Amino acid sequence: MLRKIFTAKTKENKDIIKWRGHEVTRMEAFSDAVFAFAITLLIVALEVPETYEELMHSMHFFIPFAICFIIVFQIWLAQNLFFRRFGLHDEWTHILNGILLFTVLFFMYPLKFLFAGIFSPDNTFKLNGEEEAKTLFYIYSGGFAFIYLLFTLMYLNALRRRLLLGLSDEESFEVKTYLYRFAGITALAVLSVCFAFLGGAFLIPAWVVYIFIGPMIGLIHARRNKKFKKLFPNYHAVVTVSLQEELAEKN
Repeated sequence: MLRKIFTAKTKENKDIIKWRGHEVTRMEAFSDAVFAFAITLLIVALEVPETYEELMHSMHFFIPFAICFIIVFQIWLAQNLFFRRFGLHDEWTHILNGILLFTVLFFMYPLKFLFAGIFSPDNTFKLNGEEEAKTLFYIYSGGFAFIYLLFTLMYLNALRRRLLLGLSDEESFEVKTYLYRFAGITALAVLSVCFAFLGGAFLIPAWVVYIFIGPMIGLIHARRNKKFKKLFPNYHAVVTVSLQEELAEKN
């Protein structure tokens, strides 16, 4: 199982936040089943091609399948990291995670429709007027914003329970960093919806806005890392000494 592969002891990863969730719980197992079903909905073809033409036709949908798979995998990675870090299973976490899983399933067919249409060799994806284009932005950008809003709320819930989790000042700082990260992604998706609402020439920046996700995340982490070093100048030295002591004990 992927979760077991990605699950490691705290001392074996470089995460500032100590991993508190080591065992795969029933909620996570259920989540894996939902993500697996979502991937199934994206399968290139349900039947094995019987002719060369059918095979080539199926291969045309490899790129849209790959794009959709990457999107789903990134969502799964973010969800898995949350449970590894905090191991939370309170009521709010269950509710937010349930809504997240529902949203992922709901958007599988629209995602498949969009990218399969765009990359179709027959150019079957056509929009009849500006209103249809705006509606697509409402659906996809709105869904994208909602998913990362849920991650923002999940991390906010973890920060609210920092005393129960025993989060250190360094860990709380890192939780806030990811809060800013997910809130920033949400804001860009909402901005895309706003551009779409304006319509006309604003439909172009409604697409372009997603290019800035990577640079924005890099900027947030760069600024936060710089601030982290100022607030906790001895953190990395302490961690290095701790690791050396553990290695010495093993030997």
